[in-house]
Amino acid sequence: MTPATPARPSGAHYVYTELKRRIMTLELEPGERLYEPGLAASLEVSRTPLREAIRRLTSENLLEQQTTGGVVVRSLNAKEIAELYDVRASLEALMAREAATRVKPEDVAAMQGIVDRNAALVGFAEDAMMTGKSLHDYIARVADNGWAIRLHDQVSDQMVRYRRVTNSTQTRRDAALTEHRDIFAAVSSGEPDAAAELAFAHVVAARDEALRAIKEELQT
Repeated sequence: MTPATPARPSGAHYVYTELKRRIMTLELEPGERLYEPGLAASLEVSRTPLREAIRRLTSENLLEQQTTGGVVVRSLNAKEIAELYDVRASLEALMAREAATRVKPEDVAAMQGIVDRNAALVGFAEDAMMTGKSLHDYIARVADNGWAIRLHDQVSDQMVRYRRVTNSTQTRRDAALTEHRDIFAAVSSGEPDAAAELAFAHVVAARDEALRAIKEELQT
C-alpha cells in the first residue's frame, strides 16, 4: 500500500503565504500589477481565496488597490524606507538593551554559533543576510519583549524586499559582520548601553546603504 501524499495547504491561508513569499523574494516586483486569472491558475485555487488573500496583504500595505480597480505590489519611496529603518533601529536598540540584562550562558553559546556561521558565509549575500537575521531574532528572543517583537515583525515585512540591497556588496557584508560581532560582545558581556548603541548604529548603516543603492538604481 503506497503512503498517502501529504495534502497541500489550501484556501486563503495557502494563497496568502505563497503570495507573500513571492512579494518578499521579488518574484512579484514593486509596482507589478496582479493579474487575478493568471494567479488563480498558477496557484490552482479559485478566485475567492485569492481575493481574500489580496485583501489581507493590502491591509498589511504589501499590496495597493488602485483607483482603476487593479491591485499592484506596493512600492516604497526613499522617505518611507528611511522611516522604516529608523523605527527598526529604535526597536533593535531596545531589544539589544533588554537582552544584555537577561542573557544567560547558554544564550552566549548559541549566539557565538550564529556569529561563527555569519563569518563562514559572509561571502554569500543571501546566506549572510539570513545568518545576520538569525542573530537579531535570537537577541529578540532573549529580550522577551512581546510588543517590540510584534512591531519589529511588521516593520521587517515591509523591509525584507529592500534589505537585500543593503547586503549586495562584499564591503557592506564585511562591515555588517564586524557590527554583529560587536553587538554580540556587548550583549554577551551584559553591557546594555553599549549593546543598544551598537544595534542602533548597525541599522542606521544598513539604512544609509539601502538609500544609496536605491538612489543609484533611480539614476540608471
